[in-house]
Amino acid sequence: MCDTFVAVGNATRDGAVIFGKNSDRDPNEAHQLLMIPRTKHQAGAKVRCTYIDLPQVLETNAVLLSKPFWMWGAEMGANEHGLVIGNEAVFTKVPYEKNPGLLGMDFLRLALERTATADEALDLMIELLETYGQGGNCGFSKKFFYHNGFLIADRQGAWVFETAGKHWAAERVKDVRSISNVISIGADWDRCSDHLESYALEKGWCKDADEFNFSRCYSDLIFTKFGAGRERQCTTEEQLMKHRGRIDVRVAMNLLRNHGEKSDNAWVPGKGVMGADVCMHASFGMIRGSQTTGSMVSHLAHGQDTHWMTGTSAPCTSIFKPVWIESGLPDLGPEPTGTYDEATLWWRHENLHREVLRDYATRIQEISPARDSIEAEFIAQIPEIINQPIETKQAFTKECFGLADKAVSEWLTAIMEKPVQNARPLLDRIAWKNFDKAAKRHP
Repeated sequence: MCDTFVAVGNATRDGAVIFGKNSDRDPNEAHQLLMIPRTKHQAGAKVRCTYIDLPQVLETNAVLLSKPFWMWGAEMGANEHGLVIGNEAVFTKVPYEKNPGLLGMDFLRLALERTATADEALDLMIELLETYGQGGNCGFSKKFFYHNGFLIADRQGAWVFETAGKHWAAERVKDVRSISNVISIGADWDRCSDHLESYALEKGWCKDADEFNFSRCYSDLIFTKFGAGRERQCTTEEQLMKHRGRIDVRVAMNLLRNHGEKSDNAWVPGKGVMGADVCMHASFGMIRGSQTTGSMVSHLAHGQDTHWMTGTSAPCTSIFKPVWIESGLPDLGPEPTGTYDEATLWWRHENLHREVLRDYATRIQEISPARDSIEAEFIAQIPEIINQPIETKQAFTKECFGLADKAVSEWLTAIMEKPVQNARPLLDRIAWKNFDKAAKRHP
């Protein structure tokens, strides 16, 4: 489960394109930040995606990826040309291909590596879909199959691209747009696959072409309902419209931390066996197994793209750090896995995240003012840093990651010195005890 949104230039404060995404996956499915430089390849070479090999191109772009550690593809990322893409699981009536194939995350990385604009990326992803289809297990701790939706953006604009098997539709974004775990394109689109309507008519999903609606005809109602994608998409679009004309990086970060109208200073994320918010927290039950495991906000301006990455779970407990593709990432330690390892950025932050969850209402108030202050300091320095040499940007990114890591350590020490004031629900405690056991984490 995930949420992705974009605001193009006519809807933002400074005319830049603002992109944001939360990746929601298994609570122990560590997210990895990865920077890959522009690379030349030999003629006839192959590239191994998550499950299958594809012909490699002669040269691939430099890319920044935020990805589940175990797969080749990525949930979100950017390239050196100012192209950003995020993907969403969508649940459809079209049968899922369970044999190993291309995952939606593979489509995303291939497009970032091989194209320069949103239009080019859309064309390539359509070609890949129609040539290879999509299929294979997308789950970490258990088998999970789905189709994919994408939000593709560059400095000029954006596309929504949603699929059901080899069927698809694409909609050009006019001002603000969000996608979630639901087919969101209805009766209006700018491009579509050849047999999108006729296939639905053939299956009896609608009576005639006049009543055809991609979302209504192709969506699997049960999985779409319990995934709560429609509600989360409404939340993000309402907030985007509310801030239309004033959307900036800070607005995007706050939106990724949204817990819905029900949240207040006494809100408990682990309450109930149902519940899914933009900033998603796992808990007990089959439909509460997803957790926001990584977040990204991109500010796309001509020649001055800045990508804000958490590299850690739960944006409400994380700090966004600035990254530029030309200056790279600092040393983040070993690559994370599904097993606890304090030497990794992701798992080190999990110590804080999981301690906050033990008394969320109290402990989030202990860290959120400092979190916001640190990010505000980072943001305030960007206008001065953005035009500096690569070495200056590189040093600044390293400094930001270091300050964030130090803050996380200090917050953890501070909250552990205070007793739990509001015990979390029993089923939530059981769920997280099991998550820790699976990760071999012993708090």
